Amino acid sequence: MSLPPHTGSPRPEFNRPTSDAPPAVTPASTYRLQLRPEFTFDHARAVVPYLASLGASHLHLSPVLEAVPGSSHGYDVTDHTRVRVELGGEDGLRALAAEARGHGLALVLDIVPNHMALPSPLRLNRPLWEVAREGPASRYARWFDIDWEAGGGRLLLPVLAEPLDPGDIEVRTGTGAGAGSGFGSGPDTEGPGEPSVLRIGELEFPLREGTAGLEPAALLAAQWYRPACWREARTGLNYRRFFTISELIGVRVEDPEVFEATHAKVLELVRDGVVEGLRIDHVDGLADPAGYLRRLREAVGADCWVVVEKILAREERLAPDWPVAGTTGYDALYRVDGMLTDPAGAARLDARFRKATGQPRWERTAAAGAREVLTGDLAAELATLERLAGPELAPAVRELLIAYPVYRPYPGDPQLAPGALERAAAQAGAGPVAALRELLLRDGAFAARFAQTSAALRAKSLEDRAFYRYAPLLSATEVGGDPGAPALTVAEFHAYCAERARLWPRSGTVLTTHDTKRSADVRARISVLSQDPESVPAPAGADPQLAWVAWQTAFGLGADGAGPERAARLAQALLKAVREAALHTTWTEQDPAYEATVPGHLPAAAPEPAGSLAAAARANLLGAALLHLAMPGVPEVYQGAETEYRALVDPDNRRPAVFPREALARLDAGATPSGTAEEKLALTAALLRLRRSRPGLFAGYAPLPARGPAAEHCVAFARSAGLVAVATRLSHRLAGAGGWRDTVLALPPGRWRRLAVLGAPGVARKASYEASYEGTALLAELLDGASPVAVLLREEPDRA
Repeated sequence: MSLPPHTGSPRPEFNRPTSDAPPAVTPASTYRLQLRPEFTFDHARAVVPYLASLGASHLHLSPVLEAVPGSSHGYDVTDHTRVRVELGGEDGLRALAAEARGHGLALVLDIVPNHMALPSPLRLNRPLWEVAREGPASRYARWFDIDWEAGGGRLLLPVLAEPLDPGDIEVRTGTGAGAGSGFGSGPDTEGPGEPSVLRIGELEFPLREGTAGLEPAALLAAQWYRPACWREARTGLNYRRFFTISELIGVRVEDPEVFEATHAKVLELVRDGVVEGLRIDHVDGLADPAGYLRRLREAVGADCWVVVEKILAREERLAPDWPVAGTTGYDALYRVDGMLTDPAGAARLDARFRKATGQPRWERTAAAGAREVLTGDLAAELATLERLAGPELAPAVRELLIAYPVYRPYPGDPQLAPGALERAAAQAGAGPVAALRELLLRDGAFAARFAQTSAALRAKSLEDRAFYRYAPLLSATEVGGDPGAPALTVAEFHAYCAERARLWPRSGTVLTTHDTKRSADVRARISVLSQDPESVPAPAGADPQLAWVAWQTAFGLGADGAGPERAARLAQALLKAVREAALHTTWTEQDPAYEATVPGHLPAAAPEPAGSLAAAARANLLGAALLHLAMPGVPEVYQGAETEYRALVDPDNRRPAVFPREALARLDAGATPSGTAEEKLALTAALLRLRRSRPGLFAGYAPLPARGPAAEHCVAFARSAGLVAVATRLSHRLAGAGGWRDTVLALPPGRWRRLAVLGAPGVARKASYEASYEGTALLAELLDGASPVAVLLREEPDRA
């Protein structure tokens, strides 16, 4: 047998990767770090040695370009020409890259082509500041999707807390109001002694040339913008934004000049070898995703690893001609979670939930959410489309958007979702829908805006409304998921993996991200409820929907954290849930009396699984980790999720990471994993290190059949005929049916030895734990009480 070379430890599977190996063009794996002012490039440098020892090949950094001061995420970009000073600036980023390179790692950057911040102060976004000052004639006017006609020739800026009182207007004179951005050429002044900015409270706006001496009312009317209360955005907005967030204004990156200006710094970092991979945020928001990706590929070259954040519906596929490695991996998340969900129990929970709450079935819940969001939060976007389509087609616009079965259509790319437009048109009804379909096919500009609105609608109405309303099984209400069909068969999982290995072997896979509503380990706990639906208590009180959500949320988090901190985390997550669900309160129309009752729906004590249900939670957690790390694709580990990581929706999942350095050192020194957290760490390190040191093990894909009375509880596959992964599914049901009994797993030809990476407290290791197998393996032995998962490596013939 040949295992990765190892020094200083009797456990060869805990090999540390060598630091002199050049980083691969395709990552063996990525490790996501969330940068913010409290966790800078210098902090990231300090954890590079640990991440190298863990086995990661690439560090995936959240956005690094200049953003709104204090931003905890960086997606609110203000200046594309500079690396964010709060993180340590470009020198800090290049130093991090050098440190990573010294340990055999490379960097992947998350970039934001779809939007920029509409910040306060506005001058932080120099291009937008100049558009506000100069109007359509500005050299930056082409940057933004502004409908000047809809705004009466002015840009609506919904940035005021209250409706504007002309008495609040003042002008500020002097020369100190420059934007101070890398885009500008000097201070933003009109000349000595002249007014330079218009001021409303603490907010400042540029003045159109020649308007400084006007009276307040005339002064306002003469500007190229109209400051307004934030509430006007719903109906009066005349610029494209990110979803329903008016503070993020859409960028027309399809324009070649805009592309060049907004990507120059990123492309420089790629050319200089500082960055070797890119994650493209919200590709659905772009007018022409395929065209953008072709331009990007030409700019970065063939060697740069590029993946797109793209939510694929269950039957949807990524366009085969997109010049990318694949998606960021939400499609894989859905399949892994689906493998660990009991379809019969999920159906029972569905029936119980709907009976207790009166909530309609998933399809009706989703459609109702879409209609509400489209006619409410996205009313301005709908009005733009209806105006462009004309009065005869306006009703069809609404119905087709609501009925569209995937996130968006793609002009010129019908292969992405074959028949989607036709199915939507049929569901929306006859009449003008057919004419609208023809308009979409012949008018590229209208089709692009329709597609961009469709993407925003799906995200807001599904992920941020229906998912919070429809809660039979909270683990199924995840980004990329399908609460109406949460479970997968073993055959469906294998079919997905085989297709991925054949078509998208370099695509990303994820289980936990900065955007997941619950971390993988929280979902792993919640999904066991599908195996014992009666363990979910009947909701009591006047709000059974919230009671149901509160209990499952508390069950998923369990006893993670202590006392007031845990209670605050739960209360924060529930408050977000009720506002997103918009059944009793919303973000914009809050009901303080109702919101005050929310924490009272939490159970007094943390509900915990017991007996075989607790064992099933462990089996789900480790099974998900194994499938994720061994299946086709490039796995990403979210910060801290190499060990047991329980997190709720943001901002909970963006808390400072805890890196288990000491635990990994103990395991490397030969200690047996103590508890589920260390078991997951041991499994993660073993597989990441194998991926990095022996990438050839992770090519190809072949399902391995189990035979016997419990065959449905085993999911197993071989990679490149050199590695076998075996996981237990639905183990609570398995225990109730009498265990594995004489169920066997057929192995590929050769002799196989098990990687000894797991152990359970109180379970002595049997001699068979590190035994070798040939032909078949008895699952009662392979997946014994010590571990619900197994990794086997083929023994290599002795070399003479």
